[in-house]
Amino acid sequence: MARTASRRRPAAPAADGEVNPKAPCPCGSGRKYKHCHGSAYAPVVSRPFEGLAGEADWVALRELVPSATATLSTADGRTVTLASVLPGGAPGLVRANGEIVLGVQLATSSDDVSRDLGTALAAALEAPAGNPVDPGPIGAEGSAGPRLQELLDPAAPLEVTVHEDFGFWLEGTGAGPAALAGLERANEAVIPTVRLEGLDAAYWCRPAVDRAHVRWVRPEPEEQLLDALARLGAAEQLTLGEGTKYAGAFRAHGLVVPVWDVPADTPPADWAGPAAELQTRLEAALAVTEPLSTDERRSRAGLLSRQVTLR
Repeated sequence: MARTASRRRPAAPAADGEVNPKAPCPCGSGRKYKHCHGSAYAPVVSRPFEGLAGEADWVALRELVPSATATLSTADGRTVTLASVLPGGAPGLVRANGEIVLGVQLATSSDDVSRDLGTALAAALEAPAGNPVDPGPIGAEGSAGPRLQELLDPAAPLEVTVHEDFGFWLEGTGAGPAALAGLERANEAVIPTVRLEGLDAAYWCRPAVDRAHVRWVRPEPEEQLLDALARLGAAEQLTLGEGTKYAGAFRAHGLVVPVWDVPADTPPADWAGPAAELQTRLEAALAVTEPLSTDERRSRAGLLSRQVTLR
């Protein structure tokens, strides 16, 4: 998905005159007003899904998983289906039966992905059944609606279901030949992906016949996580077993996503056990508070050299 640079926005409106420059910005970014919309410049919200249940899986659905759905609950009790991507990168749709489907992978994004998706969700909640969702300007043009955190029940869990293809797009629609042809073309691009059982936001994928990876969105603060990974790397424990190796990591929406190369011919389910064992080692490393040793600092430098940022 294309990513856009942060853009200027008008200053956040004040309900009763001037906004205190030192007060939190009304946009919900968590920054002081004078450093956010009060400066006429809207910085990128680095963790747009922070505060939502399953933040790591939100990041995975946005950046890693080609075809998946999850059930959301709004603050007022309505049920919404979250989809990794919708036809044409549409932000949302309302089926004839009234079911609302929200797409998390959009063609463009603004400085706050949560506000982009919240704008689309707010429009979908008001749209008549069977009608297109029109959220108005969204993404790169600047989204004007609420953030997801304002609309969703923060306590409702995010239960992800990964699909082999995009068949869920046309469920119950009585699709014609053109829609079926479009679905077939989309299905050809799906990378086989499996969510590892019993783990949060850990996904196996096979981008090529002879190549597979385990990609794991981690919820820990970056510096703390890197120290823990460095300790495991120095101890030669940063592995999922024989034939695997740590390939690197990337940052996405404020979280770090470590990646391991794994044999492509091993069934995806077989990696759940080794990943759980790695989770145990990682938790122990995260609990260590002593400064890094010389070998661990060297390991950390190597990890940083193989880390990139998506957003």
